[in-house]
Amino acid sequence: MKKIVIILTLLIITTLVVPGCKKYLQVEPKSSISEKEMFTSEAGFKQALTGVYSQMGARKMYGDYLSYGFVSALAQDYTSPGSRYATTISLTYTDDAVVTYIDEIWTSTYTAIAGLNNILAHSGQNANVLSPKSAKLIRGEALGLRAYLHFDLLRLFGATFSNEPGRKAIPYQTIMSEKATVPSTTSQVIEKALADINEALPLLKEVDPILSASTNRKFKMNYYALKALQARILLYKGDKQAAFTAAGEVVNANKFPFVSASALSGTERLKDRLFSTELVFAIRSRDMLPWVEDYFKFNSSINTALTRTVAQFQAIYENSSTDHRYNYLIEASNGGTFPSKYWQTWTAEDEQSSVDSTRLDQTIPLLRISEMYYILAETASTPQDGAGYLNKVRMGRNIPELTVSTITTPQLLQAEITKEYQKEFLGEGQTFYYNKRINRTTLPAPYNKTITVPQYILPKPQSELEFNPNY
Repeated sequence: MKKIVIILTLLIITTLVVPGCKKYLQVEPKSSISEKEMFTSEAGFKQALTGVYSQMGARKMYGDYLSYGFVSALAQDYTSPGSRYATTISLTYTDDAVVTYIDEIWTSTYTAIAGLNNILAHSGQNANVLSPKSAKLIRGEALGLRAYLHFDLLRLFGATFSNEPGRKAIPYQTIMSEKATVPSTTSQVIEKALADINEALPLLKEVDPILSASTNRKFKMNYYALKALQARILLYKGDKQAAFTAAGEVVNANKFPFVSASALSGTERLKDRLFSTELVFAIRSRDMLPWVEDYFKFNSSINTALTRTVAQFQAIYENSSTDHRYNYLIEASNGGTFPSKYWQTWTAEDEQSSVDSTRLDQTIPLLRISEMYYILAETASTPQDGAGYLNKVRMGRNIPELTVSTITTPQLLQAEITKEYQKEFLGEGQTFYYNKRINRTTLPAPYNKTITVPQYILPKPQSELEFNPNY
C-alpha cells in the first residue's frame, strides 16, 4: 500500500481544486494548503470529503471502469470485438490492457479509502472544529463510503460468501499505513463493512436532511443509501430476512418514485434516461461526456463502440414493444444501435436556471430503488410474494405483470429476477456482481457465454502481491 499512501498526498492537494468545490473553501493559493491546515476547519473537512466523491467519479473508478466500462464488459453487456474492452469481454485477465485496468481500479479505490480513513481519523482528533450536525454527517458519510468501496473490491477480487467465506480476499483498511495489511476473508470483509454501516446509520438518522424533508441527497452517501447498501451486503451474505427488512425500509420511505412517462418522452435534451427520481445514490462524473460519446454515440467505427446487435438487444428485453428501458435507452446513432442511458446533455441556459442536484448529465447510478424491489423479491417468504415485488418494477417499466400464480418455485422466480437484472442494469456493471453471487456459469442467448466460478475472481495486481506477502 506504500504507493497508495504517496498518491493520497496528491489527492489531498487536488481536493482543493476539483470542480464544484470552491463553495467549501476559499483560500489562496489553494495548492499550498497542508493536510494539517485542512482539518482545522469544518470547511476543510467538507472539502476533503468532496475530494473523495470527486475521485470516485474519475475514469478509473465509477466514471468508467466500475460502471459502464470495465465491469459492464465483464458482465457481457457488449459484444464489441474491436473495442478497448474486447479482451475484458473475453475474460482474458492476462492481457496487458486488462492487467492495467485491474491495477488502476485497485490503486484508485484504495487511494479513495485512504482519503476516507484520513477524514475519519481527523474527525476524532479535531472534533472541536465541527458542529455536532456536521460531525455526524461527515463521519456517517465517510463510514458508508468506506463500506461501499471495500464491498465492491470484494465483489471483484474475492470469493463469494456462498462458495468460500473463509478464503482470503482483500485488505479492509481502517487506518493509513505503509505496512502490508493481512487480507481479510470474504466473511470478515462483509462483517467489517456491516460494522461500518451500523456505526454510520444512527449518525445519519439524527441529522440527514433526507429524513425530514424531500431534500435530494442522491449525490451523497445518505441514510437510505446506507440502508440500500446494507440490504445488498446482507443478501450477498445470505441473510435473507435481514436483507428483506433493510430493503423494505428504503422502499417504504416512498422517496424514490418510478420515472414518469412524461419525463421519458420529453425533448431530446431533457429526456430523463437515467430515471433520476429512482436513484438512491449516484456519483457525479464531470468529465464523462467524451468517454460516453466515444463508447456509445459518436464513435467513427461501429466495430470499436460498446454495443451489440439490434436482435440481441431485443432478446434481452424479450421483444417488448412497450418496455421503457428498450424504447428510451436503446437508440440509433452514427449507423449503429447503442445503449443511450448516458446520453444526457446540459446547456449554458440550464446551468444558469437549475441547481447542481437537478442536472441529468454527468451522473453514474450506484444504487437504484429497483434493486431494492429485486432484493425484496428474492428474499420474500414465497415465490408468489416475490413475483409481486417484481411486478412493482414491471409496472414502472410499462410491461405486463407476471401471472403470480404461475411462479410456483424459487427457481422460476430466480429466472425472472435474472431477466430483470439484465434489463435494468445494462451499462451499470451490477449484472456481473449478480451473476457471480448466484454462481451463474451459463449465460444463454443472446450472451452465449460460459463463465467458470474462478473467472468471477479477478487476479490481484502484481504490485500488491509483491508488496503484501500475506495472501
